[in-house]
Amino acid sequence: MQLKRVVVTGLGALTPIGNNIEEYWNALVNGVSGAAPITYFDAAKFKTRFACELKGFNATDFIDRKEARKMDRFTQYAMVASDEAIADANLNLDEIDKLRVGVIWGAGIGGLETFQNEALNYGAGDGTPRFNPFFIPKMIADIAPGNISIKNGFMGPNYTTVSACASSANAMIDALNYIRLGTCDVIVTGGSEAAVAIAGVGGFNAMHALSTRNESPETASRPFDAERDGFVLGEGAGAMVLESYEHAKARGAKIYAEIIGGGMSSDAHHMTAPHPDGIGVIAVMKNCLENAGIKPEDVDHINTHGTSTPLGDVAELKAISEVFGDHAKTININSTKSMTGHLLGAAGAIESIASILAMKHGVVPPTINHKNVDENINPELNLTLNKAQKREIKVAISNTFGFGGHNACVAFKKLDD
Repeated sequence: MQLKRVVVTGLGALTPIGNNIEEYWNALVNGVSGAAPITYFDAAKFKTRFACELKGFNATDFIDRKEARKMDRFTQYAMVASDEAIADANLNLDEIDKLRVGVIWGAGIGGLETFQNEALNYGAGDGTPRFNPFFIPKMIADIAPGNISIKNGFMGPNYTTVSACASSANAMIDALNYIRLGTCDVIVTGGSEAAVAIAGVGGFNAMHALSTRNESPETASRPFDAERDGFVLGEGAGAMVLESYEHAKARGAKIYAEIIGGGMSSDAHHMTAPHPDGIGVIAVMKNCLENAGIKPEDVDHINTHGTSTPLGDVAELKAISEVFGDHAKTININSTKSMTGHLLGAAGAIESIASILAMKHGVVPPTINHKNVDENINPELNLTLNKAQKREIKVAISNTFGFGGHNACVAFKKLDD
């Protein structure tokens, strides 16, 4: 059968450096750091006392107060970002066939804060079980797409993908395939996460995964820098409306880009550490290129996973050199996590959005906070250090990897009629 072409017609973002698409993009190109001391709880006794929290966000500015109380923050974020993407796509909810509109969402953890608070409340009591009646539906990771579909009446496929930090990239690949195969006309996809909480920071600290650069939070996320010491925890959501090309053209929709392929692989190596030779990362990028029907030399830009961890950054760049050969030196490579921090299950979505906007505007956002050269990294690679670079981008890919060895890669192309 002939696979359908799939395009991006709507975008939404709620990030530590901007509460909508316009704010997010402006902060990206200007190299703004979202890291600051934690305000959500008293972190004085924690090894890491900073994170990339949302700034100036109030859920009840967007969601009815009574409804907001039934939602964990990760669901609130999903609702706000998806609303922006749906509005941006100019979908007429009275005219589209809602049986052919799905919601496929990504979340690595789900309602962590809800679970944490209910457990703490029970532990502080006398053993009598007094739990919030919304405890379970607030906590479960699939509730975000459920709420998006309930609000909008979308009756197509509806579920959450869970693959740690690769979750929203996997969601986008699933959405791409449902539309390619003709099962759906439109899918709202993306991801959200809200792990800046006692359990989230404490848990990642126990793993020695987070930066502890408490004296300078804004410079703590420093991918590819020789003195990087771990990632900075972020939160938020990214959403996009994917649509079959023919459906988008028929309704006169604006089109940001074509999503041309996706790849997946597993490191099959370690719970948290990447394979030192990047074997799984090599495989996922090759899979993505093959699935997209493009050659390595077609790629102009790579938004890396680039978490600012000692092992991960080196392994990924080695893999890029292996897959792209000499062409790797001509690619604009960056890590927007240097600004947003690591949004875990939402990372793939907001970083894909960054790639799409880079393609639209002809500007690659910088990898900020780079000061010290890492001798383990090929100096001929263009890591777009510290300052945005103008660049025509026809094809961009976005890498996202998760604990457990989950790897996902998504490819986007400037629309070619």
